[in-house]
Amino acid sequence: MLTEILFFSGAIFLLIILSGLFSGSETALTATSPSRIHRMAKGGNRRAALVERLTGDAERLIGAILLGNNLVNILASALATAFFIRLFGQLGVLYATVAMTLLVLIFAEVLPKTYAISNPERMALRVAPFVRLVVFLFSPFVSMVQWVVRTTLRLFGVDISGEQILSAHDEIRGAISLQAHEGGLIKNSKDMLDSILDLQDVQLEDVMVHRKNVEMINAEDSTDEIFTQVVQSPFTRLPLWRDNPDNIIGIIHAKEVLRAVKDNNGSVEGLDFLQVAQEPWFVPETTSLQEQLSKFLSEKSHFALVVDEYGAFMGVTTLEDILEEIVGDIYDEHDTSSSDVQILQNGGIITSGDTPLRDLNRQFNWELDDEIVTTIAGYVIDIAETIPLPGQKFNHNGFGFEILKRRRNQVTSILITPPGRPKHSPKS
Repeated sequence: MLTEILFFSGAIFLLIILSGLFSGSETALTATSPSRIHRMAKGGNRRAALVERLTGDAERLIGAILLGNNLVNILASALATAFFIRLFGQLGVLYATVAMTLLVLIFAEVLPKTYAISNPERMALRVAPFVRLVVFLFSPFVSMVQWVVRTTLRLFGVDISGEQILSAHDEIRGAISLQAHEGGLIKNSKDMLDSILDLQDVQLEDVMVHRKNVEMINAEDSTDEIFTQVVQSPFTRLPLWRDNPDNIIGIIHAKEVLRAVKDNNGSVEGLDFLQVAQEPWFVPETTSLQEQLSKFLSEKSHFALVVDEYGAFMGVTTLEDILEEIVGDIYDEHDTSSSDVQILQNGGIITSGDTPLRDLNRQFNWELDDEIVTTIAGYVIDIAETIPLPGQKFNHNGFGFEILKRRRNQVTSILITPPGRPKHSPKS
């Protein structure tokens, strides 16, 4: 009798350990970070490479582990039931059910999974060889199970063969949002990471400097006037036009002008600025920031002229404009660091009409729709369906908008009242 007790106890104990190993392996391999495992595999860690291969076929991996786990659990329950029936008769079924439920729940499920979820990479690396053996042994049975499952689902009109999964960008964006929500990322870091992912969705027309704000040089001006403008301008590169501002014939670079003056014995007399100018580079306004960034890098250029579908000049874009979409405004010693946004004590916000909606959304965590228009003035005009006059007020999606200033047909200053704030004009 003692031998029988030792046999059954040892067998059940061994099966519980195997069950815990299967449960912990499943949790560790599914909870491990793919990026961290990939980095370790690239560093030469063989077990990390094995984990990467195993998780690459998740359906086969999970099927093999579940098959092994169910086998040992059912076998352990069967042995325990037989053993308790021999000891206590028919009442042994109840005792076996209670005992195995507690043993499996604590030692084969909760305990190993708790450890695995706390140390996923460490445990995944340890159990990888064991799981590889399990997958190899159970592969034929798993394939048969998969076929039965897929066939059964098709009978109910469910086809999982074309299942859509999240793109890499969606997964990364979700991870960033989760880390920010849990406090793992500060707002500035989240904004930068989100902006990098948005580069392929944002077009040049959304970030370019509009033509009305572009400083340009008239080729018909005298050499002294052109040289003075180049020296006094805060910009290094200036478009050169002739006859009309749409006819841009070159790009004047301040460094090239100074070099040409030096070669001309320090004089601007007789200097041909058209010869000094670089050939203009025109790009369509629908080009994404990601594409333009790649072009800037490949062409080794920092400056491009943006045109619409008809070839009309719309504005300019620079490498700095794209970088500012990621890191925010960049100022140097020649820039004026003045914000276009003024926050009032009552929570209202005064901003210039040409402030981009993307900048406001990012700064204040708003969700103003920037799909159709680019600036806050365009947003208000779209709401009003006309060019509003100073003093006019509009409400939309909980926000209040009041026109403060207008110059000709351009809205230059707007008071924005976010939801939950009193909607009234600031005191002068």
